Amino acid sequence: MSVKAKYQGVLNLGEELGIKNGDVSEEGGVLNIKGEANTPYEKNLIWDKIKELGGENASDVKANISVTDESVYHRHTVKSGESLSKIAKQYYGDAMKYTKIFEANTNILKNPDVIQPDQELVIPNL
Repeated sequence: MSVKAKYQGVLNLGEELGIKNGDVSEEGGVLNIKGEANTPYEKNLIWDKIKELGGENASDVKANISVTDESVYHRHTVKSGESLSKIAKQYYGDAMKYTKIFEANTNILKNPDVIQPDQELVIPNL
């Protein structure tokens, strides 16, 4: 199996996330991946996928992923049925950090228990 085939899941995720200025090359059995993620969260998704496919200390891949907007962790569009605690669990692994998301969005949210589908929320850096 070629190195590119091994990491195809990373390349697919990059396309799905809309990674900009992407470049992929293979040299000497090492896959070189370069690109620009929109947010730190998207960059982390790419790294998590690399580790999933290649292990913690993969020697057959080198990735240089930069971030366009480091002022926020991510921007999330609310879907029907979501709550701030569910969103906090998704991004931080801790539902109780919903207050951080609420505090970062008081310009559009008046009550942490009331969010609407299609609202774009800032997911702050912790």
